[in-house]
Amino acid sequence: MAAKQTVRVTQTRSGIGRLKGQRKTLIGLGLNKIGRTRELEDTPSVRGMINKVKHLVRVEGE
Repeated sequence: MAAKQTVRVTQTRSGIGRLKGQRKTLIGLGLNKIGRTRELEDTPSVRGMINKVKHLVRVEGE
């Protein structure tokens, strides 16, 4: 069985003053403070969420 691919996402900018959907997306990714990092499974749905807030996060392991 192959290991699942993961992607490391770090919040680099604040969600304050952003659209409601972008703030909720950050929370959905497990990010709500600058500098917080999460290791997430690399799926199309997670990629879509990352794409929605790409200006607020840094992505590693692409």
